[in-house]
Parts: sequence; structure tokens; C-alpha cells
Amino acid sequence: MQVHQNYSLKKYNTFSIDASAKFFATFSSADILEDLLESNKDIPKKMILGGGSNVLFTKDYEGLVLKNEITGIQIISEDDEFVFIKAGAGEVWHQFVLYCIKNNFGGVENLSLIPGNVGASPMQNIGAYGAEIKDVFYELEALHLEEKITQKFSATDCEFGYRESIFKKKYKDQFAILNVTCRLRRNPEFNISYGAIEDELIKMNIQDLSVKAISDAVIRIRTSKLPDPKEIGNAGSFFKNPVISNLEFQEFKILSPEKVPHYKTDTDHIKVPAGWLIEQCGWKGFRKGDAGCYDKQALVLVNYGNATGKEIYNLSEEIKISVKQKFGIELEREVNIF
Repeated sequence: MQVHQNYSLKKYNTFSIDASAKFFATFSSADILEDLLESNKDIPKKMILGGGSNVLFTKDYEGLVLKNEITGIQIISEDDEFVFIKAGAGEVWHQFVLYCIKNNFGGVENLSLIPGNVGASPMQNIGAYGAEIKDVFYELEALHLEEKITQKFSATDCEFGYRESIFKKKYKDQFAILNVTCRLRRNPEFNISYGAIEDELIKMNIQDLSVKAISDAVIRIRTSKLPDPKEIGNAGSFFKNPVISNLEFQEFKILSPEKVPHYKTDTDHIKVPAGWLIEQCGWKGFRKGDAGCYDKQALVLVNYGNATGKEIYNLSEEIKISVKQKFGIELEREVNIF
């Protein structure tokens, strides 16, 4: 249980921002975490860090960073229709997906190659290509950082929303997620409603649909337009896709002479791609120093080498202002700012 001081976080965040933590330690079990919390209770500020794929450090962290390294994947129950799989919060999300693909368990194939760890999946309600974690989520266990009591949370308890959960709102910074249990289908129901998947499957000449084929298609799509964090620092989608009312959408169309891509979320609301809005404002491919907007996907802000977190943040502010001025739409960051 070694606690390091003034510890670099550069390799622990996918933006590769060279910030440091005043104190840093790792934990691989709930017991170790409890011991760390108890022995460092005099440090008031604490942060649980997972894969570092959805954070932007704009300054050094003046507190204790606790990195979650709880691993393990196990089937805890199953029946003719479903299999319930528990994964440690420190497991790499894509490795969990590959485990499910290998065993032909359906439900997470559309979420292939999303960066980060399993623990962040319910916190962010991760989603892509017509699927979200809430579609397969069963329950999770989390430790309350102050009371040191482990609690179970059902899907209802998590209050899932679009890239939201109770852990980003009411319980922000209060819990450490220990493990997540998902309910996967033994007989997969394929979801290829997102047009890009269908197109990619045609290109791949897939005759027999499978979870493996869908996963491969998603991986091909993602790698074609998203930068690998190992090569170019980034946190994936920096902004959420805005959801607006039907009336707002009609007003919005008047402001845009272009054909506006959009997706109906329910009878009263429409989702507009944030990447399209940003691109229309001329940011795609923009670069200032080592901070930039990726040239293949405007939704992704990147660190080309030595950008500071503050420089990335300032760029995101400029983008927000320009989209608001041009379209009257307020973009919301998906990435957590520290």
C-alpha cells in the first residue's frame, strides 16, 4: 500500500497530460481501498481513477489519487436465455467485450473498442452505435468513500441518462465502483440500426450475422475515424451530442442552409451530432500548438504532443462559444475536467 508523493499522471490519462498528483496509490481489492482511505483520512481531497480515458487534467491534483486495479471476470449465474457476468471495475472495457464475443454472449458488441475501464461504463452510461451500457446493466457494487460501506446499485438506482448516471450527479466523488454485473444474451439479438454498421458489414461481405461480425465492423469504423490514444493523446468524444426539442430543431434548421443530420430520441426530442456542429463552425483539423481538433472527427480534441490540459480546455471553450453563436446550441462536455 505504498503512497507516492508528487506522482506523474501522464501515463494514467489518455490525453497524456503531464499533470501530477500530490499523493498517489493503487488498489486491487475493496479491503486495500478501505485501508488506504483509513490511513489517509487526513487528506480531504480524493479521486478514484480508472482508465483515465474520460478525464482532462488542467492542473496538478492537490489530493490523493487512488487508481482502481480490481480485475477479474466471472459468470455468476445463467439460465437458458441470459448469462450474468461480473467484472472487476479495473478491467479494461474492451477486454471484457472480447471475452463476451469469444463466448458468443450478446449485448456489448456495439460497444467494442470504447477506451477506459469497466468501472467507468455505468458511471458514464457509455454508448455507441445504437447501444448503451444500460441496455445490459444488471447491478454494481460500490464503496462509499466516507462511510466505507459497500452498497449494491440496480439499474433503477443508477438513474441512467444520456452519458449520465447518479455517480456523475447526486453521488459525484462519493463512491468507488468495485465491480459491474451485466446481463448478456445467450442467443444474441443483433442491433445494426446504426447505418454505419450496416454499410461496414456490406463492405466486409458478411453473409451470416454474428456478435463477432458486428464487433469487427464497429472496430473498423472506430479505427478509421478516431485516433489511437497511444499515438495521439485524446479522450474520444469530448462533447455530448445535444438533444433538443422539436420546436428548437425547426428553429435550428432555419439557421443552417445545410442538410442537418439528426436522430429522433423520442416523440418530442431530436439529437444533433455535436461533431457536425463543430465541423460547420470550421474547427475540424484546427491546431494551435499541440492542442487541436482531429482532422477525421471534429468531436475529438487531441494532444499532438506537449499540450497542457489548460490549452485543451481553452480550445473546448472557444468551440463551445462558436457553436452557440452560430446555432444557438449549448454544447456540454462529456469529459470530466479536473
